[in-house]
Amino acid sequence: MSGLFEGIELAWPWVLWAWPLPLLLHLLLPRARSQRGGALRVPFYGRLGPLLSAGGRSPPSWLRWLLMLLLWSLLMLAAARPITLGEPVALPQSGRDLMLAVDLSKSMEIEDMVIGGQAVNRLDALKVLLGDFIARRDGDRLGLILFGRNAYLQSPFTFDHQTLRQLLLETVIGLVGPETAIGDAIGLAVKHLREQPAEQRVLILVTDGANTAGNIEPGRAAELAQQAGVRIHTIGIGADRMVQRSLFGDRIVNPSADLDEDSLRRIAELTGGRYFRARDSAELARIYAEIDEIEPLPQDDQVLRPVIERYPWPLGLAVLLTVLAALAGALRQRWPNAPSPTPGTIR
Repeated sequence: MSGLFEGIELAWPWVLWAWPLPLLLHLLLPRARSQRGGALRVPFYGRLGPLLSAGGRSPPSWLRWLLMLLLWSLLMLAAARPITLGEPVALPQSGRDLMLAVDLSKSMEIEDMVIGGQAVNRLDALKVLLGDFIARRDGDRLGLILFGRNAYLQSPFTFDHQTLRQLLLETVIGLVGPETAIGDAIGLAVKHLREQPAEQRVLILVTDGANTAGNIEPGRAAELAQQAGVRIHTIGIGADRMVQRSLFGDRIVNPSADLDEDSLRRIAELTGGRYFRARDSAELARIYAEIDEIEPLPQDDQVLRPVIERYPWPLGLAVLLTVLAALAGALRQRWPNAPSPTPGTIR
């Protein structure tokens, strides 16, 4: 029996102060004066009488008082919200808020990447591999910035990785302009990261070019990031060699000639991050795996014990007793032990 009530606590124990309220009202309020002058003629008193007199024989007054006391106590107990704590559940906590900044400039449409044996453009390869990276960051809060001529916050920090991946899949080249505003993307990320704890301020910036637009230079934006304690990992995407076919024959070109690696490297070094070079999809996949190691996945588990509400038990018992009492009165009416009263007067 002791195990049945083991671990039960009251969430609102102060409600029990109202338990003696009916008794106090009974003792303190004046009794209603009986009025002998007025009366109500009831022609069907013969059928109503058994309900009022419980078949001609009412239960003892002490039994009625005991039933009312029990019902009131059960209702008070239910109102006090008895609860128990469930088994501990571990919640993964990585201690990371990662902001992702993705370049949507015109050059991202160059098809120099391969996914599944098929040539795809840089953005499509990024969608696949960055989507896998997002799926692995279970427990992290991730945000998404898109930049071209300007930088825009596509998604604030969220645990809803499925929606974030969908927003990434829906991006198109040129959505925010054909140029590349790297400095503005960093500045926008710093704005949203500086309110986070120091160890959580991480930006992963992916681009295939150089800063050609925006209101702030990448170097100045990196200095602001350093002052705000934001760590930036930069990724330069694009192949070094590509065969270009024309009427005059094939020639080998460098599709990443516009990539400003020196600037991306300085941004990473200044802020305590790392610069990565992704010349193909395999290298990009290895880079995301390496970032997983640099910015570790969940380490310390936070334990949560779910609260289980137990108020339905006393509330249900009170309802059950009320139904049984009403049923007992109905049974006494159907099979009375004494003759039913004749039509009369209710006062």
